[in-house]
Amino acid sequence: MTIISRQSGADPLVLFFLCCEGSSMQHKKATTVLLSSVLAVSLLGGCRASDKPITLTVWTYYNGDQLASFERLVEEFNTTIGKKEHITVEASSQGSINDLEKNVLDAAKGRVGALAMPNIFSAYADTAYTLEQMGQVVDLSPYLTEKEKAAYLPNYLEEGDFSNDGSIYLFPAAKSTELLFLNDTDWQPFSEATGASYSDLETIEGLVSTAALYYSWTDAQTPAVGDGKALFGRDAMANYILVGASQLGCTIFDVKNGKMTLHFDHDVMRTLWDNYYVPFIKGYFAASGHFRSDDIKTGNILAYAGSTSSATFFPNQVATSYSDAHSISMKVLPCPKFADGDAYAVQQGAGMVVTQGSEQEIKACVTFLKWFTAPENNISFSVDPGYLPVTKAANNMTAIHQQYPSLSDSMDIVLTEAVHAITTNSLYTTKPFENGTEARSVLEHAMSDQASADLLIIRDRMEQGQTLDEASAEFLTDDHFEAWYSSTRSTLSALVDQETLTGE
Repeated sequence: MTIISRQSGADPLVLFFLCCEGSSMQHKKATTVLLSSVLAVSLLGGCRASDKPITLTVWTYYNGDQLASFERLVEEFNTTIGKKEHITVEASSQGSINDLEKNVLDAAKGRVGALAMPNIFSAYADTAYTLEQMGQVVDLSPYLTEKEKAAYLPNYLEEGDFSNDGSIYLFPAAKSTELLFLNDTDWQPFSEATGASYSDLETIEGLVSTAALYYSWTDAQTPAVGDGKALFGRDAMANYILVGASQLGCTIFDVKNGKMTLHFDHDVMRTLWDNYYVPFIKGYFAASGHFRSDDIKTGNILAYAGSTSSATFFPNQVATSYSDAHSISMKVLPCPKFADGDAYAVQQGAGMVVTQGSEQEIKACVTFLKWFTAPENNISFSVDPGYLPVTKAANNMTAIHQQYPSLSDSMDIVLTEAVHAITTNSLYTTKPFENGTEARSVLEHAMSDQASADLLIIRDRMEQGQTLDEASAEFLTDDHFEAWYSSTRSTLSALVDQETLTGE
């Protein structure tokens, strides 16, 4: 019997006839069995597990230009790396972030009418943590080499490390921080008349003083009418309180392994109160529109602290009425910090979560996420809506300009300031914990809602003839702060184990 190696590359049927030639009947029967096995193995050899087509579903909350950009990248992946690796990504927007979170939780809990769980979904840390506690999501750390992990900004990966063990349950997709956005056109007359400068807005204390000066200056334009204007507003009060407290040496939500210890420091809260609540009820700060960019548009304020992504909503004109509108230009400055505080800036932006599935599906998800966050792809996705890419290589303006030469002048300025912010400050984001979303919501509303409610009373009193000082006197007392502090602390303490409650 002629022996031919399988490595020769010969066709199995050819091997069969060669082996049979000149053999006895007994040999031929044995050879037939042998070569039938060889033929089966040969056919299966070209059908590796990785060659089986995989379809991945991805749920996001993206809309508008961001959704269009993501869909374009998904299509590019499907026709390049995806085609080669037999991976097809199907992406859909679930509406708002709240809609997305509800749909994911419904799917995870198997509720009637819920859609099947996606392979990947966008999420903030609290939602990712909830799903991780339910055993629904995958730790991606074992699927990345140390070199691959080192390509990302450490803070961005650490956000998804819920157990402080190097795990990655939340994969970074695009991030943002906060900056100060200023109506520079209407700032200039004030600056020329009073000597106020951009540098006065670098600290929170300087911002408050400048806002008081602006209120007096605008009020003096019409001496017979008390119509001083606010200079400043904030989009995210929770960021102000959490990051401001960190600058002052206090971590309000101190989380270790999902367990939160509350540090609601009395003196830190008083400093935060004095630099937001007090100037707000005096009319130096304001918040009337849904977002502070809305207040810029109506001329209610000149500046606000907000996410880099809010730059796309900064208006190009102020319209105080249908007949009174004028064009304005935007100035972008660093977000003010406490003068003697530590250098902290907020880190925010949803990431991507991979749900439980087969090993093949999980690896396919990782393939897509690594491709999506590669500098050349992540820059094109991130920069138009004002977000920052997540790798070290992409987080510099040289890389951004090379990859995206058509970047607008305004977004160029925004991203330049944003890159500077994340490279010169410690980045702060809360670790997830049970009831974390509710606790953050308390901080989002407690001080600002109190300020808005009290301001309504003050304005009503002023309409009845009282001066601002007379109308606001009772709200500027120590007792009023103490009542707010005690109430807010009690509300927060109800969300955590009493044994983990500290602060006075």
